[in-house]
Amino acid sequence: MHLLTRSSLVVAVVIAATAAVHAHGEHDHDMQMPLDYVKFPYQAVYPGDNEVTADSVFSGIATFAKLPWVQCLGKDKTVPFDIAFLGAPFDTGTSYRPGARFGPAGIRAGSRRLTLYGGYNVPLTVNPFLAGLKLVDCGDIPVTPYDNKFAIKQIEDGHKELLHRPTFSALGNDTITGKPLVPISADGKHHPRIITLGGDHTIVLPLLRSIYSAYGQISVIHFDSHLDTWKPEVFGGAPSEQAAINHGTYFYWASQEGLIKNGSSIHGAIRTTLSGPADYANDDASGFQRIEAREIDTIGTDGIIKKIRETVGDKPVYLSIDIDSIDPAFAPATGTPETGGWSTRELRTILRGLDGLHIVSADIVEVAPAYDTNAELTTMAAADVLYEVLSVMAKTPLGKAAE
Repeated sequence: MHLLTRSSLVVAVVIAATAAVHAHGEHDHDMQMPLDYVKFPYQAVYPGDNEVTADSVFSGIATFAKLPWVQCLGKDKTVPFDIAFLGAPFDTGTSYRPGARFGPAGIRAGSRRLTLYGGYNVPLTVNPFLAGLKLVDCGDIPVTPYDNKFAIKQIEDGHKELLHRPTFSALGNDTITGKPLVPISADGKHHPRIITLGGDHTIVLPLLRSIYSAYGQISVIHFDSHLDTWKPEVFGGAPSEQAAINHGTYFYWASQEGLIKNGSSIHGAIRTTLSGPADYANDDASGFQRIEAREIDTIGTDGIIKKIRETVGDKPVYLSIDIDSIDPAFAPATGTPETGGWSTRELRTILRGLDGLHIVSADIVEVAPAYDTNAELTTMAAADVLYEVLSVMAKTPLGKAAE
């Protein structure tokens, strides 16, 4: 009787194991997931007003602000969104300290505590995570470190593929007239917005090429300690065609290619040394106005905001932020640090002053985590800066009232 019982048990185990193998083979791997897992959530679960906060934001895989990870350039290429975070891990165009290829990962790590208390932006009176938009983290563009020409093409193609994807949300109606909003893009379509995590600043040339495909010539707000409009024969000497494109010349090339709207683009936080006054003449020819970092001592943040808004007007604008616009006392982990910059608080104040502008897309670049402190000062500052940008975007749709 005892032997029969053991035999019956062995047979039962074999049958169960066989059934499990067949069952596994009949189902896609995506089906093997926890019961409470949501495959494509519309947005991450964030606490709202007077709800429980201070969850374990330090746990789990790092995406920007714990947003849902969507493989936008892979198996999830048909999934729509309104605003996406996208990494561009490229740093082989830098002139001083490399390491910004690890910027996207560092910024995501620095963003983990953004929603620790819920995500409500007090000065801008908005919670961008609960503003009705579908926000996602698309991961990184696969960028080669061996061939700059190919890498720049990868960045343009990856950004453009997402930029021309349908949005998840409609534009809606104008809050004043009640009339339907129409897109502000040159091609007449409503495009999603992409916030790119660099990478060194070279990535902005392919990003502007992508932006041009939807918006035509674009106004640019550029926060940086450097002009980045240097002629290639000045910055690096242009020993080859490819070497002429780097993180100090990309705006020169963007201007030459007609990507920038002359006269309505502006630098902020400039404080670099120059080869001479000719660099400013070249910057003028590239279509930029300038705000020197030291002007904050005379006109303050209000004066800087006023100068930016007067330059850009109500035009569609692309926002590019080099983390070195912040003084290295507050953000040391960058490729080409310059002392005498703005504080993190000052830059965040200025960004909030852009409320109402039509920021079509944005980036933050030159974050090189290897040079950061153990306290993650730079990556945390970069994440907080993007939180302000995201808040401004969430408040202003990319549309105008139909006439």
